[in-house]
Amino acid sequence: MPAATPTATAAALTQLRTLGLGPRLLTEDVQMAAFGSDGLTAFHARAAAIVVVESGQEVVDIVRICHAHGVPFVARGSGTSLSGGSMPVQEGVVIALNRLNEVLSVDPETRTAVVQPGVINLQVSRMAAPHGLAYAPDPSSQSVCTIGGNLAFNSGGAHCLKHGMTSNHVLGATVVLPDGEVVKLGGASTESVGPDWTGMFCGSEGLFGIAIEVTLRLVPLPEAVHTALAVYPSLEAAGEAVAGILAAGMLPVAVEIMDALAIQAAEAAVQPGYPEGAALLIVELEGERDVVAAEAALLHTQLTQSAASEIRVTEDPTERALIWKGRKSAFSAVGWLSPDYIVQDGVVPRTRLAETLAEIDVLSAQRGIRVANVFHAGDGNLHPLILFDGRIPGALEDAEALAADILRLCIRVGGSVTGEHGIGVEKRDYLKLMFNEEDMALMHRLRSAVDPGELANRGKMLEPSSESA
Repeated sequence: MPAATPTATAAALTQLRTLGLGPRLLTEDVQMAAFGSDGLTAFHARAAAIVVVESGQEVVDIVRICHAHGVPFVARGSGTSLSGGSMPVQEGVVIALNRLNEVLSVDPETRTAVVQPGVINLQVSRMAAPHGLAYAPDPSSQSVCTIGGNLAFNSGGAHCLKHGMTSNHVLGATVVLPDGEVVKLGGASTESVGPDWTGMFCGSEGLFGIAIEVTLRLVPLPEAVHTALAVYPSLEAAGEAVAGILAAGMLPVAVEIMDALAIQAAEAAVQPGYPEGAALLIVELEGERDVVAAEAALLHTQLTQSAASEIRVTEDPTERALIWKGRKSAFSAVGWLSPDYIVQDGVVPRTRLAETLAEIDVLSAQRGIRVANVFHAGDGNLHPLILFDGRIPGALEDAEALAADILRLCIRVGGSVTGEHGIGVEKRDYLKLMFNEEDMALMHRLRSAVDPGELANRGKMLEPSSESA
């Protein structure tokens, strides 16, 4: 299907106006300005219209109109994507899902929740807490990001080491396909029969349609939680400590590392009271009280035998919340250190973590650009924050070049260009470095089978075909 013509776009807008959307149909530049980019502001595009929907049926109607006229569309929640995945398709339609924000049910017997896509991640746990339950995936942006976006990008978070990613906690979804057909994927059971369509949809970055209702798996709140901080003279020493913890047979719920720059930024922003050092290791255990007590003793042994210069432990909920507030504020907090920054999202094997961090230091020094490192050490998911000043000519380009160096490094050591932020537009070209031509062709065939016109989030993750570009 060829790209939409101005005539086709105008015809689609005319038909959209018949839906009775009123002021929820935005077409003026000043109205659409906030939707021009997502959390990755280096990329920007102008939509033909923004539609703020209030029902699943409106999503169906809008998608069918777009399909009829060959107009691309993008679903958007809070816009916290860090890969350009939720920015508009040029002159396409953005379907804003924020008002589809109801937690439809919480069932303590089946440990499930049914939610609309605009529900904020943290709200699910708040609704489940009175039943002794929680929603496990916890991205750093969990206080603002939406379940729909988490589903699209298979988001993770600090506690994904033990609990897994979003895909491990989505049981089913009601989905509007790119032609407007409504289908149900999966269900309320953890035991599915047949192809795992829900798993395929999760992490597809909007290429297969829009979820308008999602069934989530909830987990019991733990009896006990034990959190430890350890300070190290270098990132390599902290990485070696992580290797020792995992080699001892432990599976903490979270293992995080922050370097000196990230610690400095967090202290400036939220004052978590972190000790000073070249690297800070955060390890958290949770589960049954007796099990946590036994693991805490083993963890203490591992930390005292490591190169840690200081160790702190707590089981106090208030102290633990402050520790995590500092860690989860790290991305935004580096704004205290630099006017601009790029967040990367590479993954490396844990066995090559120390080596990779040392190489990032070398690359940083070679280009004369500071890098603050914050990462999920337990699963090797790196989040180097590349600091620059966009007011200086060429600074953005230099920062992007360093980001590219880091992604190529991740691939070279046997890792991936993304762990949880997705491909979007930022990393689209790097897929060819990870996958061969046959693999890429398969991805395109699968996408084409679901969306021949490439209308759903066109240009994200996969390059658009010449017919639809």
